[in-house]
Amino acid sequence: MTTNRTLVSLGLLFLELFSYTRADEHSHTYVDKEEVVLWMNTVGPYHNRQETYEYFSLPFCAGPKEAIGHYHETLGEALQGVELQFSGLDIDYKVDVPQTKYCEVELTKQKYDAFVYAVKNHYWYQMYIDDLPIWGIAGEIDENGDGYYLWTHKKLDIGFNLDQIVDVNLTSEAKVKLIPNTKVPFTYSVKWKKSNIPYKDRFDKYLDPNFFQHRIHWFSIFNSFMMVIFLVGLVSMILMRTLRKDYARYSKDDELDDMERDLGDEYGWKQVHGDVFRPAYNCMLFSALIGTGYHISVVAFSVIFIAIFGELYTERGSLLSTAIFVYAATAPVNGYSGGGLYARMGGRVWIKQMVLSAFLLPMLVCGTAFFINFIAIYYHASRAIPFGTMVAVTCICLFVILPLTLVGTVLGRNLSGQPNYPCRVNAVPRPIPEKKWFMEPAVIVPLGGVLPFGSIFIEMYFIFTSFWAYKIYYVYGFMLLVLIILAIVTICVTIVCTYFLLNAEDYRWQWTSFLAASSTAAYVYMYSFYYFFFKTKMYGLFQTSFYFGYMALFSIALGFMCGTLGYAGTSAFVRKIYTNVKID
Repeated sequence: MTTNRTLVSLGLLFLELFSYTRADEHSHTYVDKEEVVLWMNTVGPYHNRQETYEYFSLPFCAGPKEAIGHYHETLGEALQGVELQFSGLDIDYKVDVPQTKYCEVELTKQKYDAFVYAVKNHYWYQMYIDDLPIWGIAGEIDENGDGYYLWTHKKLDIGFNLDQIVDVNLTSEAKVKLIPNTKVPFTYSVKWKKSNIPYKDRFDKYLDPNFFQHRIHWFSIFNSFMMVIFLVGLVSMILMRTLRKDYARYSKDDELDDMERDLGDEYGWKQVHGDVFRPAYNCMLFSALIGTGYHISVVAFSVIFIAIFGELYTERGSLLSTAIFVYAATAPVNGYSGGGLYARMGGRVWIKQMVLSAFLLPMLVCGTAFFINFIAIYYHASRAIPFGTMVAVTCICLFVILPLTLVGTVLGRNLSGQPNYPCRVNAVPRPIPEKKWFMEPAVIVPLGGVLPFGSIFIEMYFIFTSFWAYKIYYVYGFMLLVLIILAIVTICVTIVCTYFLLNAEDYRWQWTSFLAASSTAAYVYMYSFYYFFFKTKMYGLFQTSFYFGYMALFSIALGFMCGTLGYAGTSAFVRKIYTNVKID
C-alpha cells in the first residue's frame, strides 16, 4: 500500500507541476441507469473539524456491492486527509431505490462503546456523490440523557439537470437505541428529481452569502479603506512638510563655513548618511527572509487572482494544490530578490544563502507538519500524511524549488547585485547617540504592527471561521482588497517609524523596518488565542496542536510578507531622501 501511494503521489506530482491539468475520474455526465458512486470520506467530532478519521474506523458496515477500483487522490487531497472509500451502495442514474437494507451490525461490547463515544462527541461524517459533499450526523443523545441513539437510514434526494447531477440532500432517519448484544440494520433509499439548477451553479447552496456578505464585512472594508486614505494623507503631509524643512535646514547648513557648522547644533537623518546604507547585521539571514517574503507575496496575490476567476472551492484540495504549484513555479522570485540583496550587501557565501532562502519556509512548514503528523498517527487520524506524499513534497523541494531558486539567485546577482547607493558608506561605523525611550527599536517594533493589524482583524475572523468551522470561503475579492490595504498601511507605518529612527541618528533601519512591519503577525497569533477560547469549542491534544501549529505557520508567513513589504517601501523612501539631499 505504501509503495502504491508513493507511485501515485509521484505521478500526481509530475502531472500537477508540468501539465497542471486535473483528470477527473468522472466526466460529470451520465446516461440513464449508469452507476453513480457514493464515496464515504471521513468521520469525526463536530467541534474539531480537522480531527477526522476514516469513515469505516467506526463499526459502520458497507453495502454488498463489490468494491470498485482505487480512487486516485491529488496531492492537495492527500495533505488534507481526504480518505475516500466505496460505500458499497447500489445507486444508478435516475433509478429510484425504495428503502432497502444493505447491511447489519451486531453490537458487541467494542462496537457498542465505539458508537456511544461517537454519539457523545457529536460525530459527523462526510460523503461525496459526483464531487458534491454531503454531511450527516452519526446519532444523538436522548433528551433525558438516559440513552444513545444511532441514525440508521440514509435518505438521498438527488437532483439532476439533463445528464448531470446538480443537487444532493441527505436526510437521516430511523433512530435506533444502542443496546449491547443486539443487531442494528442499516438501510438507504434514493429519490431522483428533476432540477432547474445549472451545473455551474450547483455549489452555490454550500456558500453562505448572509455570513460573508454581512453588513459588518462591508463596513470593515470601508473602514479600512478610509483608514488608508487618512493614513496615506497624514504620512504624505507630515513627511513632505518635515522633509521640506529638513532640506531647507540642510541647505542653510551647506552655506556655513566649517567652523560655523562645527559650532552649530547639527542633528537629524542627514548626519547618518555615511552609515545608512551599511549592510544589515547577519545579511545572509536578512536577505533570505526578504527573498522568502517576496516569494510569499507573489504566491498570495497569484493564488487570490486564480481563486477569484477559477472557483477553486468546487474541487477537493484544489486550493492547496494550486498554492503548492504556484509556490514551486515562482521560486525564481525568491532567488532573484534575496540573492540580489545579498550581493548588494557584499555577501560572498552565495550558495549557502541560496539554500537557506530556498528551504527557509519549506523547512518550517515540514517541521511543523511532521510534528503534528506524529500526533495524527498516534490518533490514527486521516490527517496523518502518507509516506508517499512526504516523498512527493520532498521531490518538489529538491527537484523544483531548489533549481529554480538557483536560477533566480544567479540572475539576481548578475542583474541587480551591484550596490548603487547614493551615499558612500564610511569605513568606521558612527556611534549611535542616546535617544528618548520611545525612539528605541524595541519600542518601535511592537508599535509598528498595531495599525496594520487593525486594518485586517475583521477579515481574519471570516478567514478563521471558513478554515476552522464549516464555512466555504469564496469572497476572494474581499481578500484581495484587504491584502492591498494591508500592504499600503504597512508601508506607510513603516516609513514613519523609519523616519523617526533615522532622525534620532540611528541607522539600524533595515532590521527595524522588517521587524516593525512583521510584528503584525504577532498580533494575528495573539488574536488566534482569543478566537480559539471564545469563538470555538475545540478540545483534545490533536485539534489543539493542529490549530496552534498551523496558526503559527500562517502567522510566520504573514510576518515574512508584511516585513518584506515594509522593508521594500522603506528602502525606496530612504534611497529617495538621501538622493535629494546634498552630501559633502
